[in-house]
Amino acid sequence: MVRAAVLPAVGAPLEITDIDLPDPGPGQVRVRLAAAGVCHSDLSLSNGTMRVPVPAVLGHEGAGTVVAVGEGVSGVVPGAAVILNWAPSCGSCHACSLGEVWLCANALTGAADVYARTADGTDLHPGLNVAAFAEETVVSESCLLPLPEGIPLTDAALLGCAVLTGYGAVHHSARVRKGETVAVYGVGGVGLAALQAARIAGASKIVAVDVSPAKEELARAAGATDYVIASDHTAREIRGLTGKQGVDVAVECVGRATTIRTAWDSTRRGGRTTVVGIGGKDQQVTFNALEIFHWGRTLAGCVYGNSNPAEDLPVLAEHVRAGRLDLGSLVTERIALDGIPAAFDNMLAGKGGRALVVF
Repeated sequence: MVRAAVLPAVGAPLEITDIDLPDPGPGQVRVRLAAAGVCHSDLSLSNGTMRVPVPAVLGHEGAGTVVAVGEGVSGVVPGAAVILNWAPSCGSCHACSLGEVWLCANALTGAADVYARTADGTDLHPGLNVAAFAEETVVSESCLLPLPEGIPLTDAALLGCAVLTGYGAVHHSARVRKGETVAVYGVGGVGLAALQAARIAGASKIVAVDVSPAKEELARAAGATDYVIASDHTAREIRGLTGKQGVDVAVECVGRATTIRTAWDSTRRGGRTTVVGIGGKDQQVTFNALEIFHWGRTLAGCVYGNSNPAEDLPVLAEHVRAGRLDLGSLVTERIALDGIPAAFDNMLAGKGGRALVVF
């Protein structure tokens, strides 16, 4: 039995309780969690914005130590430090054949499996494959990445989602070039990672946008040169900061129609907007045909930072070791399992960066 945060039904409060976690089966690995980040996607799963089989144990951004392996596992051994990969690519679907592993059609098939049970015998699903909101978890070997040398295990949890997503949005999707100007909308965990990524890319001006004045210090520490409080005049303010042109690139990490539209409006003619935030179906963004022609801007979706975790993780680790990427600065609160509901409330209220569950 291990302690876990269980989502009994969509829209229901999380329950911190004991679950019966079986030994790993063929191709599976049991991992003792060191830390797990609380991501906005977990909140979206809990409230029904994104679908998840329930009851489930959520949490998809984590790192820990292998404690047991099942038959046929050859890539890891007990005692190995690992990072959870919630979206492993199958290598054989159409997207994978194109090299777009972040769009793998089979990445989340494991989320429908039964991986554990409650104390009364109720089946539990692993939210986004890895069920990191628990002291221990059992995952497919494909859901593990080796911890790079020199990276603290607790901080490494952030590499599993926030950093891969924020860094990838800047480097893979928007393809920010040295000297370009960038605006990042939303200063949460992913937004803070995107700000650091823009600094690493050599952006000449980095504008952070958020509803909270309290996040300015966080944003500037991550690399922001300017800070704008979100309002009806945000796009105009950003154009004013860039010689009335607008930024070359906007990265939207909120997932709201008004923010997406504002991000697009804040880019220059020919500018690029990358949307990272996950919004609901009710969030409708509209453009007229003439403005699409006239402005020549690009609007692109971005899944998991358009990243290939196996290739990108060593690059991120080198940035960490060189001092260019600061994982610890993304974390504004370290909590226990029973602190996750409050962390959800803080996200809804627009407070803080990343909350990190430390076991």
